[in-house]
Amino acid sequence: MLNSAALAMCLSILAALGGCGDRQRARLPDRASFTAAVSDYLAQRGHLCLAKYDWPITVTPADRQARSLDAQQMPVLEALGLVAGHDAGASEPADGAANARVYTLTREGLKYYLHVPVVIVTATRHVTHAADLCAATLSLDRVVGWEKPLTLDGRTVTSVLFTYRIAPAPWTQAPDARRVFPLLARAIENAGIRPLRLGVHLTPRGWVADELSD
Repeated sequence: MLNSAALAMCLSILAALGGCGDRQRARLPDRASFTAAVSDYLAQRGHLCLAKYDWPITVTPADRQARSLDAQQMPVLEALGLVAGHDAGASEPADGAANARVYTLTREGLKYYLHVPVVIVTATRHVTHAADLCAATLSLDRVVGWEKPLTLDGRTVTSVLFTYRIAPAPWTQAPDARRVFPLLARAIENAGIRPLRLGVHLTPRGWVADELSD
């Protein structure tokens, strides 16, 4: 019969072995480990945002003539109550243009201006913005599949395909909002249908999205 000290030691060893087993399973390229990685990523970075990083936003006559994105989108956001616009005064920078309009976030709009890092990665640059105006939140629907892991620059990497659920802000139901933000409209329509791809890499604590620190 084990005395209390021996029993405590056995329980400690079993707990440690169980913990090692859990960590080892987290390192395996399987659906459970990738589900955890994608879920963790979406919990931190699953905001669908509109690339409106810095405010106020000024729309000049040249912008309106060129039908820039801001020139099309700002009036719609103003009509929805998310921004307020006013004609630029003489003391306000407007790229030297008369008849410019300056837009700032309203109290309602500030509810959707999230101070969560937004990482933009292209072939030529890697930029992180501190905040953005966001329109929806994504969560994991299911992991569809993944590429065979390979070693790149000294670490094990792969990419995971997954479908998502989406929780859009109420104002995104407005037809004009979906018209001027077509990528948002497409994301809402493709929820649960069209998969997204996420790059992940292996760390001592399991698989982690490339955009997140180890």
